[in-house]
Amino acid sequence: MQSSKRNCFRLDDFIAGWIGGASSVVVGHPLDTVKTRLQAGKGYRNMLHCVISIYRKETVAGFFKGMSFPLASITVYNSLVFGFFSNTQRLISKHRYGDGRHPCGMLDLTVASMLTGFVSVGLGAPVDLVKIRLQMQTQTVLTANGTNIPLRSVELQGHGLYRGPIHCISSILQTEGVQGLYRGAGAMILRDVPGYTLYFIPYTIFCDLLKPDNMSSLHPCSIWLAGGLAGSISWVTATPADVVKSRMQADAQLQRKYRGILHCIIHSYRAEGLQVFFRGASVNAIRGFPMSSTMFLTYELSLRFFRSL
Repeated sequence: MQSSKRNCFRLDDFIAGWIGGASSVVVGHPLDTVKTRLQAGKGYRNMLHCVISIYRKETVAGFFKGMSFPLASITVYNSLVFGFFSNTQRLISKHRYGDGRHPCGMLDLTVASMLTGFVSVGLGAPVDLVKIRLQMQTQTVLTANGTNIPLRSVELQGHGLYRGPIHCISSILQTEGVQGLYRGAGAMILRDVPGYTLYFIPYTIFCDLLKPDNMSSLHPCSIWLAGGLAGSISWVTATPADVVKSRMQADAQLQRKYRGILHCIIHSYRAEGLQVFFRGASVNAIRGFPMSSTMFLTYELSLRFFRSL
């Protein structure tokens, strides 16, 4: 993902990231819904049981619940992630080696990845929060005294069910304020800073291994494979922090259970044991491959197109 020009800042990285983000949302959202239900919902024995339950109760449409908002917002989010990462690489190379085209070393990639993970939370936390609240609307709420009550019977501080992403945002702002949109942001930092490091670095390593020589362009199939493997690695290792983030973001104001990250970890461990932090790991591994392979392939091919003009 190095630039062929001397200018450090490239706008086409952001545009290619936007296109890649849109394609990855369409591919990955159904399994993202399953992952969220497994991590923050109740009553599912395993991934297959969750899939069957969603289909029986909500038909195919249930897997795409809350997708309109991610499709509109995650495209912007991925544009930020890939644009920031690529431009940061070039900035580091120019600062360290005097040339933005100089290949980044492993330390450079690590710094760029970690900075990308940290910056991404600013936009990613509200996006994930709204997506999860919409995905969880058919679930039961576990009250502080351990009683399960259907979410449809709960009045959200004077509001009924969220009618859509805009109504969801409005309701959160009214009941929880601006800080409510960033609930779970701390857990998201714990997920995304190491998560993006284990996303971009494996991708770079796999691309280097699959490239026939330094002068050749990587074959689309190799990009697809490298991106998919990197996505699976990243999502599986990020699962414990992702579980905490999902639980905190699904924790609505009216039935608030978790006072913070540490309380969520302790409460979840005492109630469900260590295995709770690996809930949804299999879904993450499966979902991570097609989402990331589509993301990287679309991103790289879009860049080739833009830079051939």
